[in-house]
Amino acid sequence: MSDNDNTPLAADLLQGADAIAAWTGFKRRTIYHSVAAGHLPTFRMGDIICARQSTLTKWIEQQERAAA
Repeated sequence: MSDNDNTPLAADLLQGADAIAAWTGFKRRTIYHSVAAGHLPTFRMGDIICARQSTLTKWIEQQERAAA
């Protein structure tokens, strides 16, 4: 989702560890551990862990480039 993208935020937003886990394919426990360790680009809305799919996609691409 870019500045010029008309995609609604709701379509890009993952709300909760379960949603992030389902989208990434990791277990919920792994998501909690990665968030606590500061390894995933997430933010909180109150007690809810949230992430943008677009941000996670960019982050994964950066991780791939760094590993190459």
